[in-house]
Amino acid sequence: MLEPIKENWRILLLVVVVLGSTVALFGPGFGPEPAPGENASEAQQGITNLQYGLDLAGGTRVRAPLSGYTATDVALGGESPEAVADAVAAELDNASTRNVGVVPDESAVEVTDPTVTESQFRAAMDAAGYEYGGIRSGVTQETRDETMNVIQGKINEAGLSGGSVQQVQSITGEYFILVEVPGQGRQEVIDLLEERGTVRIDIAYTDGNGTAVQEGALIQGDFDEIGTATQSDRGPGAYVPVTVRNSDDDGQSPAHAFQDAVAQRGFPDAYETQADQCGYNSETGEIEEVNGDRNPCLLLVVDGEVINSFGMDSGLADDMGTGSWAETGRFRLTTGEFAEAQQISLNLRAGALPADLDISGEGTSSSISASQGENFRTYSLIIGVLSVFAVAGMVFLRYREPRVALPMIVTALAEVYTLLGFAALLGYPLELAVIAGFIAVVGTGVDDLVIIADQVMSEGDVSSRTVFDSRFRQAFWVIGAAAATTIIAMSPLMVLSLGDLSGFAIFTVLGVLIGVLITRPAYGDILRRLLTVR
Repeated sequence: MLEPIKENWRILLLVVVVLGSTVALFGPGFGPEPAPGENASEAQQGITNLQYGLDLAGGTRVRAPLSGYTATDVALGGESPEAVADAVAAELDNASTRNVGVVPDESAVEVTDPTVTESQFRAAMDAAGYEYGGIRSGVTQETRDETMNVIQGKINEAGLSGGSVQQVQSITGEYFILVEVPGQGRQEVIDLLEERGTVRIDIAYTDGNGTAVQEGALIQGDFDEIGTATQSDRGPGAYVPVTVRNSDDDGQSPAHAFQDAVAQRGFPDAYETQADQCGYNSETGEIEEVNGDRNPCLLLVVDGEVINSFGMDSGLADDMGTGSWAETGRFRLTTGEFAEAQQISLNLRAGALPADLDISGEGTSSSISASQGENFRTYSLIIGVLSVFAVAGMVFLRYREPRVALPMIVTALAEVYTLLGFAALLGYPLELAVIAGFIAVVGTGVDDLVIIADQVMSEGDVSSRTVFDSRFRQAFWVIGAAAATTIIAMSPLMVLSLGDLSGFAIFTVLGVLIGVLITRPAYGDILRRLLTVR
């Protein structure tokens, strides 16, 4: 009973792989991951679980370096990163410690303020007294990794399914961040990326000289829980509910520090009734009188720009004064428009970009409309069908023997189908370069099958299985050597950050491996059953 299975296990393996590919292509549990606020059916692009890249779905591609300079081989002298950052920032007129990063593992110091020039950074490093090997354009690997995580978070929080972020390197060694977002226009993606996303709460108050501002009373990392944007039930505005952290291992918690700052600036006394209001003028930066009072105000600042100013509910102000608010830390960031509240919620959830993307300078961007992507999918399908028919025609002309030609074509198609299953299983977006890899796999696959058929039938008909196996092994050595050569040639394209070429190389190598390990041996078993009698 087990003898037929033992003799034809390679064919059975091919059948199992094809069935597995079918499950991956059409099974409900293998579809693309939906973005926040999106259901599984909306994330699926068609009847299969295949995902399409920009070339086949339309969308926007942005490729840009990160603004900044890095001092390499810095002699930190055992100082803490905070001390080094403070010392360097003190020598820069137009940068703060938030724009200076220190990475001890790389012995590097970087500045991410786009207004700082290389000469200014060099002078600051010299003035701070730190020896360094050189200054290069760009930022550290740590900052690039953090940037990619933040951008991916922004894409996910914005509900843009299928978006991807990766690091690529040019031939000259310069690093770029490559962002691809299917189905979105160029301007929408650029607006999302150009906004650095830093959110903070400042306190504006009056002193003897007019209006003063305490910056960073709450910063991005102080928030523990961040809600979704909600339309206000008291007027046309909107708000984002947040919870400020009330615990800290290093000292006073952000909630207690903010509570003390609010009480110190006089909010409990200024906001005793609902009639007490904030009179901050964002154009002049001054607090104006409202009902005869110049009350302190909270300023919501995004990317250095005040987008809203507001006072405080009397009950909340009283809790701040008595010291009970910090126990819960619940707070509302109010805005004038719902769209602003959505953007603030997105920035808080995804985090702030550690450096700016230089899109308008050295960066490039391109966009493909959805209709163009659909045309590309149609043309790719037509080209694929034509290539199959062309290969089938040449095979029939070569052998004029259905027993040899038909299994050859079916096996080649099974190889492409298996590749599609792997693409669906891995969630790899199909691009034109990947389609080119599929076509290359069809060509090289049929070449190998022709080698098998020619070697087996080179000395006339073969009826003995022993003779067949001997000839098949000779052919397989040739196929194995050719496969090894292809894998070696494609390996650099797989590991180097070369964009679409990586997809071409990955699926070409994957197709070669599937062919050598699964489809070629299965074709050999099929031929042996059809051509031999003993």
